Amino acid sequence: MSSQDIPEENLPAEQDAHGAVSVADEHDPFADPGLPPHEHRVQDIDERAAKRSERVVAFLFTVSMLATVAFIASYVAIPHDKAIFVFPIGHINALNFALGLTLGVALFTIGAGAVHWARTLMSDVEIADERHAIEAPPEVKAKVLADFKQGAKESALGRRKLIRNTMFGALALFPLSGVMLLRDLGPLPGTKLRHTLWSKGKLLVNMNTNLPLRPSDVAVGSLTFAKPEGLEETDEEFQTEIAKSALMIVRLQPDNIKDKRELEWAHEGIVAFSKICTHVGCPISLYEQQTHHVLCPCHQSTFDLSDGARVIFGPAGHALPQLRIGVSDEGYLQALGDFEEPVGPAFWERG
Repeated sequence: MSSQDIPEENLPAEQDAHGAVSVADEHDPFADPGLPPHEHRVQDIDERAAKRSERVVAFLFTVSMLATVAFIASYVAIPHDKAIFVFPIGHINALNFALGLTLGVALFTIGAGAVHWARTLMSDVEIADERHAIEAPPEVKAKVLADFKQGAKESALGRRKLIRNTMFGALALFPLSGVMLLRDLGPLPGTKLRHTLWSKGKLLVNMNTNLPLRPSDVAVGSLTFAKPEGLEETDEEFQTEIAKSALMIVRLQPDNIKDKRELEWAHEGIVAFSKICTHVGCPISLYEQQTHHVLCPCHQSTFDLSDGARVIFGPAGHALPQLRIGVSDEGYLQALGDFEEPVGPAFWERG
C-alpha cells in the first residue's frame, strides 16, 4: 500500500507540546513513536476521590502501626510454651502464631499502603528522556589518563618500595579478617561434623530408661532408640550432641541381612544406624517390621535396614550411617568406634 492510500487520520504525526502521539514517518520506520496521550485518573480530577485514597493509605499505615504494637505486646505477654487451636491446622504454638501474624500484617499493610499511594496519588505522567552517550569525549579521557599518570608519578611507588610492599601486604591480609567471621557459621569440616560422641567401648544406653542395653533387651522386629553412655539431658551439650549421636537399633534375622558389611558390623542380627535422616536432618521414628523399612516423617524418605540402610524412596541422597557394635565383658551392647561416615543432611555437598 502506498502513502497515498493511507487515510489522513492514520498518517504519521509529530509530537505536540501536550504529549500527543508522535509516530514514525514512512521514510524512517524505526523513529521514536513517542508516547500515547496521558489519561487522567479519577483522583487527578476529583479531589473527593483523592481524599478517599488518602484515607485508605492512612488507614493501611495505621493498621501497620497497630500490628507492630501487637507484635511487641505478643512477644512480652504470651508464654513461649502456650498452645492454641487454629482450624484447620490444629494445635500450634501461640507465640509463634501471634508473632508471625502481626509481623506479616505490619509488613503487608506498609507495602499495600505504599503501592496504593503510588498508583492513585503520586504523579503518573510518563516522561521520556533521551539517552546520552556513555563513552566520555576524547578530551576527557586524555585528561583522566594524564591525571592518573601524574598521580602515579607523584606517589613515588616506584622509588618507595618499602611503602609499596607493605601496602600490598596490608591489602592482602586484611580480607582474612572477613574470612575469620565464617567461623560462626558452624563447625569446620573435618572436625565436629565428622565426629560424634561414639567411640570404642561406649555403651549403648536406652533413651527411655537411661539403662545400658543388653542383646536380650532388643526383640526381633522391635525398634529401640539409644544414646552414648555419659550423655545426660541435663548437659549443656545434650541438644547438639544428640542431634549427631542418636541411634536406632533393630534386630533382624541374620539371614534377612543382604549387605555383608552390615552383617559384620552387627551383633546377632542387632544393627545400629544413625537416627538422623540424610535429607534435612529429621529424626526417623517409623519402622515397618515386615519389610525392614524405616520412614522419615518429614519428607517420606525411606531406608532399607536390611540392605545397608540404602535409600529406596524419597529425597534423601545417602544411606544412613551404620555404627559398628559388639558386646562388652559385662554383656552390654557397646560401640566399636565412631561412625565411619558423617551423619546428618547434605554433609557430602558441604565437603
